[in-house]
Amino acid sequence: MLTRKQLELLDFIRVRMDRDGVPPSFDEMKEALDLRSKSGIHRLITALEERGFIRRLAHRARAIEIVKLPEAMEKPGFTPRVIVGDRPAAPQPATAIPVQVHAVELPVMGRIAAGVPIEAISEISHHVAVPGGMLSGSAQHYALEVKGDSMIEAGINDGDIVVIREQGTAENGDIVVALVEDSEATLKRFRRKGNMIALEAANPLYETRVFPDHMVKVQGRLVGLIRSY
Repeated sequence: MLTRKQLELLDFIRVRMDRDGVPPSFDEMKEALDLRSKSGIHRLITALEERGFIRRLAHRARAIEIVKLPEAMEKPGFTPRVIVGDRPAAPQPATAIPVQVHAVELPVMGRIAAGVPIEAISEISHHVAVPGGMLSGSAQHYALEVKGDSMIEAGINDGDIVVIREQGTAENGDIVVALVEDSEATLKRFRRKGNMIALEAANPLYETRVFPDHMVKVQGRLVGLIRSY
């Protein structure tokens, strides 16, 4: 049996992974569960591991895996998803699990800044195969290579490939590709405050940048991430 807080955390992680394709940060978990400190999240993560709902992954620093869900949360076709954890896992034997995946070729539109914004991207550099499950409906999608470390607490590292759903709007908290003054493209978390747009980093070394809404155009929303080891 899970406590209410344990169930809330597991469900929050699942929902955010399904929505964004990347895990929530510990700060977001703390805020979502209305806890005063991250230590409470650490205890909940440990309890979920002890009860067999998550597992720390070997050879992947700060990563854990959702192994199962309570009956009330399970959906047909559930498969484990990788989420960010709080410490490196102890080495465990790797197990190969054959999985059939429908792949789709997407254009990689160059590099996107997760740090200091770089020039706007408009040319296809190459193509990459992504799981069809990352794509939603009939919307157009494209991929970008991440440059910089300003989104590391959202699980997005330098060199990752992000999968973007092309759209011109965003909700508060979405991670988006934002075009600033029609010349700079950056990957940041979107916040609207009246007629101002805040582009938030997920790294305390970077400041939040705030612009009048007419200076920022949303080019797409993050729906998935591909990492090479």
